[in-house]
Amino acid sequence: MTLDQPLPRPPCPDPSASNLHVAVIMDGNGRWATNRGWPRLVGHRKGAERVRELAQACPGLGIRYLTLYAFSTENWKRSTEEVLGLMSLFARYIKREAGRMNKEGVRLRFIGDRTRLDPKLQALCDWIEAETAQNDRFFLSVALNYGGRDEITRATRAMARDVAEGRLEADRIDEATISSYLDTSCLPEPDLVVRTSGESRVSNFLLWQAAYSEYVFTPVLWPDFTPETMRVILDTFLSRERRFGGVPA
Repeated sequence: MTLDQPLPRPPCPDPSASNLHVAVIMDGNGRWATNRGWPRLVGHRKGAERVRELAQACPGLGIRYLTLYAFSTENWKRSTEEVLGLMSLFARYIKREAGRMNKEGVRLRFIGDRTRLDPKLQALCDWIEAETAQNDRFFLSVALNYGGRDEITRATRAMARDVAEGRLEADRIDEATISSYLDTSCLPEPDLVVRTSGESRVSNFLLWQAAYSEYVFTPVLWPDFTPETMRVILDTFLSRERRFGGVPA
């Protein structure tokens, strides 16, 4: 299989096999590096190492779905040097990790609007999705050029086109319909959303999907976030009572 072959998007995983889904807003890479007098890209490279470590640890922690916020629709405002460096880092990560992911049963998917990405990076995203499409031990999703409002806008346009062309009845649109048009249509809704670096805002991440998610905001910068950090957070999360708008039994 070559990188220039047009490839269909992989099929959805079996929803009956759903387990814990954790989403993470990975924040603090640049600050971590700046605090040490290093270029911001050093922090991003260290953050990529944490991604590998956490993904390998997740199955043992009871997490089957991990969704990571890697690059937002707003991150294009950063310096050209940092943006180009991040895009190069994404490409290297895909190439370097492909073999390990297949060996460990990891399926990698990307969510977000990839049309703005460099064509070579788009091709790499398509390629790794196809290469790992049959894996079902662990599901890793990376939000790349992603924004919750942008996602909902794109979904609304797609629904409007389908209504106009007779493929969808407007009166039958419900929450399930909307969810099916989102980038995350193949994923269960996140049980837990974690944001690192001490910031306490959602930053346009999974706005629809996280309506009933639990949130944890930790001061730990992403390059310092270890599997043990996640384990401690999970211990707290699992002690919470999730009522989904109801009352205790």
